[in-house]
Amino acid sequence: MPALAALPDRILPDRLGGAPDGKRSLRLWLRLLTCSTRIEQTVAQRLRDDFGSTLPRFDMLSALDRAGEAGLTMGEAAGMLMVSNGNVTGLAARLKADGLIEAMAGTDRRVQRVRLTPIGRTRFTAMAQAHERWIEALFADLTTDEADDLTRLLERTKRSLHATTFEELNG
Repeated sequence: MPALAALPDRILPDRLGGAPDGKRSLRLWLRLLTCSTRIEQTVAQRLRDDFGSTLPRFDMLSALDRAGEAGLTMGEAAGMLMVSNGNVTGLAARLKADGLIEAMAGTDRRVQRVRLTPIGRTRFTAMAQAHERWIEALFADLTTDEADDLTRLLERTKRSLHATTFEELNG
């Protein structure tokens, strides 16, 4: 497969035979979804193969790593991971059983706060380093300028999505 830099500056052909300009947004969304799904599948497979882990476990460990010694409540973790409290609670129970996280003492027994154990921190560090290498390899065909341009465009898209969904929810 040719490097992206070697491809012409025109829009890549559409496998569906080309769509009218009115379908441009739909084509864009499908390309974003395809790329995102492929990256997620690749990372998930490598986490399974190299660490016997899943992407949700990695995401939870990552959130706890960012939280540091203060840890997170189940509600905070659910918000960061954009999943339900029930999903996080089940995930936390499995991570605790594996010795990767621990419950923290708190004043309110209804609110469970967890943090990484030393073993969990060591395990996550190894996973995070591998994850970074995998992501770098997946984007290796992009030049620095292309990666910067794509990042800017995706950030602009993210702002547009936030503005549009905010207007729809509050308009």
